[in-house]
Amino acid sequence: MTAAVPRHVQTTLSYYDDPGDGTPPEPVIIGKGTVTNERKAVSVPVTVHDVTGRENDGEFTLEKCGFQFVRHTSQAVTCQDDGYKDLDKITSDYFPDCENVLKQVTGAARVFVFDPAVRRGPSDWHKLGPGNANKRGPLHRVHVDQSYSGAAFILKWYLGDEAEQLMSKHWQIINVWRPIKEIFKDPLAVVDARSVAEDDLVEARVVYRDHERPTWTVKPPLQKDGHKWYYKYRQTPDEVTLIKCFDSIDNGSVARRVPHSAFRDDAYDNGSPRESIEVRAFVFYD
Repeated sequence: MTAAVPRHVQTTLSYYDDPGDGTPPEPVIIGKGTVTNERKAVSVPVTVHDVTGRENDGEFTLEKCGFQFVRHTSQAVTCQDDGYKDLDKITSDYFPDCENVLKQVTGAARVFVFDPAVRRGPSDWHKLGPGNANKRGPLHRVHVDQSYSGAAFILKWYLGDEAEQLMSKHWQIINVWRPIKEIFKDPLAVVDARSVAEDDLVEARVVYRDHERPTWTVKPPLQKDGHKWYYKYRQTPDEVTLIKCFDSIDNGSVARRVPHSAFRDDAYDNGSPRESIEVRAFVFYD
């Protein structure tokens, strides 16, 4: 059987256009079913490398590069049957499925899943105005969901009095990203954390009605070799991407954060909108 030929893609990614004068990034505002993002951006040419045939060669791991491709058939049949449209079913059936995947891959003692996001809207959903959150599609901005301070904040937000004790041991935030249907249009790209300098990260605010969440937006790379981007061509519902957004280990021995973004593949611009589900999870170790 002939091995599949990887399909690398020449495209552009939307990075933060830093004015360089210390001005903080414009906050993203979320409220009343609407997401407003007027943060300045700049398009940067990149090559996104297809991992097909290399998914399990030991190079792409949560420890080394901060992301990992895992083959896993979801047991949340009720969610699959309705296309992940019922939030109650996602919480009751899909959350435990994601907990099991993360425990199997990481050996964690405890996993707490939160903040599901189903995306099936158009590529330009941000421009649809009031109510656009109900038509949420792929996010074409290079970002990390939590900054280092944002990770601590969100842990306290969800787990309250437990947070201080949990932070005394090793913990992480990992996203579980899964296609609902095979992905052609607007696939997800992840960057090798080792190619992203700390100076490339800029803390930015996401403002909700009752709180703010610090995140990372990302500047174009200054380093000569640039950021190293990867994706899985024609990713299917049985092919899950794990994305590490935070790791409490801060000694350089493991990847701590992974910027990621949807990207355009010109060959599929006229295709149907991408359908995917992602959840975030706290991952705790004894």
